[in-house]
Amino acid sequence: MSKTKFIVRVAMCVAMLIGSQLALSSISGVEVVTVMMLCFCFCYGIRHGVAVAITFSLLRCFIFGFQINVIVLYLIYYILFAVYFGWLGGRFSGEMSVLRTVIVVASAVVFTAFFTLLDDIITPLMYAFHPNVAKIYFFNSLYAVIPQSICTVVTVSVCFYPLTRVIRKINF
Repeated sequence: MSKTKFIVRVAMCVAMLIGSQLALSSISGVEVVTVMMLCFCFCYGIRHGVAVAITFSLLRCFIFGFQINVIVLYLIYYILFAVYFGWLGGRFSGEMSVLRTVIVVASAVVFTAFFTLLDDIITPLMYAFHPNVAKIYFFNSLYAVIPQSICTVVTVSVCFYPLTRVIRKINF
């Protein structure tokens, strides 16, 4: 594959991720970045996924601000996300069965919860929260993880198959 095609794929995906995140940023608990990133990594593999993860994590700061804890969180989370779903896409090549789809959806929900838990570790450490404040931060984050997990179940269940088909078909 040419370097130009690689760069175009990464740029197109990052543009879609940032655009969708910006469009839905005012609605708490609703996001489509997970399903879009998942489908891209699943179809194009680890190398593309990690490039998108790093680029997305850094470029989104121009819109949402440069907060060091968020940059660290996004870099760690999305790189791990890209590696896992890129690997899973390689393992699940061919037609998707119901069992494979359930594994993808369950994995996406686990990653969604992991994002919040990772934030519950990174933010208090980086800002040197008092232990009691860190506990409050953790318990308050539970209010966000529940609607995010529900949104992940719905969006990945509904959008995963059609999005992966479109990505594979257009093969940009």
